[in-house]
Amino acid sequence: MVSDPKLPFAGESTRVGELKTPAAVPIPLPVPVEAHTPSAPALSGARLWLRRIGVLLFVFLCATLGVMLMILPWRPEWSNNPLLLPYPTLRNLVGSGFARGIATGLGALNVWIGFWEAIQYREEEE
Repeated sequence: MVSDPKLPFAGESTRVGELKTPAAVPIPLPVPVEAHTPSAPALSGARLWLRRIGVLLFVFLCATLGVMLMILPWRPEWSNNPLLLPYPTLRNLVGSGFARGIATGLGALNVWIGFWEAIQYREEEE
């Protein structure tokens, strides 16, 4: 048998109809959250510039590779290169519009990722 702590003691002589209601237990109020939470300490000057240069290089790399992947598949050097001459089937596959379209789409995606990273850059995050 499990006893309920809100019911009167067994030693008290009460009948079922005479049960007392438990005393109101005060409910603690939630502690208000501060409007301004302390943020991480600011980056030092050298680390800040290294981070800026890193983001700049990443954006430059993504943009360069993306533009190359969008332009090169439509140039004649894409399928007429010396690496593909011994493999005519692979040369036909690489020269197809499907493969060129995939390469161009990946280039556009690469450019988009680079510029998205530049737009989303925030200096206060670490």
